[in-house]
Parts: sequence; structure tokens; C-alpha cells
Amino acid sequence: MKTCDIRIRDPYVLTDTDAGRYYLYGTTDENPWSGPGQGFSAYVGTNLADWQGPFSVFAPPVDFWADCQFWAPEVHRYAGCYYMLASFKAENRRRGVQILRAKSPLGPFVPISDGPITPPEWESLDGTLYLDGQGRPWLIFCHEWTQLGDGAICGMRLEKDLSAAAEAPVTLFHASQSGWSVADTGQIVRKTGENYVTDGPFLHRCEDGTLWMLWSSYARCGYAVGLAKSLSGDIPGPWQHLTKPLFERNGGHGMLFRTLKGQLRLAIHRPNDTPWERPCFLPVEEKNGRLTAREEDCENAEL
Repeated sequence: MKTCDIRIRDPYVLTDTDAGRYYLYGTTDENPWSGPGQGFSAYVGTNLADWQGPFSVFAPPVDFWADCQFWAPEVHRYAGCYYMLASFKAENRRRGVQILRAKSPLGPFVPISDGPITPPEWESLDGTLYLDGQGRPWLIFCHEWTQLGDGAICGMRLEKDLSAAAEAPVTLFHASQSGWSVADTGQIVRKTGENYVTDGPFLHRCEDGTLWMLWSSYARCGYAVGLAKSLSGDIPGPWQHLTKPLFERNGGHGMLFRTLKGQLRLAIHRPNDTPWERPCFLPVEEKNGRLTAREEDCENAEL
């Protein structure tokens, strides 16, 4: 399959330099909004234009707690295994982030706990894994705008085996603090009008030690990827936002990865309109602790 043939939201790329392969994951159910949760599929390629698949990497067990809205899987190699972090929901349960494990990047992935690792009373989604300077694992995730109005990005330190929280979550920032996020008037869920979305956090440390967080919300031109810098160089922050998003042309849920040649790329889905979402891989420049992407490159990329 060509990249332009793959309908996917929330793309995540795992680069396997030893095998010379890329693994592409994302939200792949035909109806991710109101249909039944079927699982996650992955694609495998040796370049970023041609892919084999889809291959099923997770199918919910009969007794799995969630039955809908299987969203945004990420796969990280950690402690000799592959760990998937993904969002799930059930009609009588709040949305949460579950962690699964496998011996192979193609699964099968199996839950490592009975339910979500995020607080059961919270509406949470889009978890990403980050190891701090002491090698301690953190879950960075969204406390969802559908519950708060002004969505938040939170951090929660995990036990070493990722099976449970080691500390209570802390709020790192709210969407409205960014200076560029605008209220999502298309999905009013609170009478206050404070419908500021937080989606897709991802952390990247530059060669000079600067710690950046990519995250998505709505800007004036549509779905966008913003940047926030940790002034302390660590998870607690404080986080300083760039007033101009990294990408702001109706594409988002971004993450950064290195190509097999070591080049930095931004993965997003674009456009943000169902069913036309496609993965897009944009060159990113890292210079003097800053990250820049040329949006015009998206027009020439595989869509």
C-alpha cells in the first residue's frame, strides 16, 4: 500500500534501525467515533512511502472492559518488551489510557492491568511514555476537555514495570494558556463555552537538553500542533508556549521520529476530516534547541 492509500488517525511511527523497518500505528477502526471497538492494526515498511499490511496487533479479549472508541495507540520499546499505550471507552465507564505489552512490535498486545492506568473518575486520553533524567517512567496524557471544558495536559509518574501509578497526576498546563488554542465551537459540551481541546502530547529532548512538548488543539485555521518548552528542563515545568503552532493547517496529533538515516520527521494525520485522514511525514529541523517545520512540505508529501 502507498501512504496515500492508508486511512489512519493519530499516526505513530516506531523505527527499528536493526531490522531496517518502520512500524506505523494509529486509530484504524472504520468508525472510531460511534462504532464498536475492533482493535488496532499496524503497517510495516522499509521507507515512508510503501507499506505492507494491515496486520492486526490488538484485538480485545472477550472480557475486555472497553467496547468503543479505541484511539491513538503508541508503541515504545522499554525494558526488553514493546508497550502499547492507547485510549479506550465503554458506555458505563469513563475514557482511560490502558497499557499493553508484547514481545514483538506486531503483537499480539496484551493488557498488563485490569483497567486504565489513569484515574477512574477522569475522562482521559492520548497517553505517551517518557523517561526522565533519572530513568523513571512517566505517563503524559490529557485530562479531557469534555469533562473540564478547558482541557489539560497532565503528568503522572509510573511504577518501573508500568503496571500502576507511582504518584498522583499533576496538571502541567491547560489549553487556553497557550495563546493560540481557540474554543471548539463545533462540539459545544459546556454552556460556559470553554471548549478548549487538548490532544496528543509527545515529548522530545533536543541535543542541547531543551525539552519540548508537542500537543494538539484547534487554532484559527483548524486542527494544529503546538509547542511548549519546559523552563526547568523536566516534566514539572513550568511550560512556556510558542504563540505560533508548529503546524496549523487542519492536521495534527503529532509525534517526532528518526528515519533510518537519522533524519527528524513529524508524523501527523491530515486533513482532520473523516474519512479522508491520511498520514503525513514532514521534515523537521532541530537547531539551537528550536524545532521548525515547513508547512509547504506537506503539500508535496505523501498524503
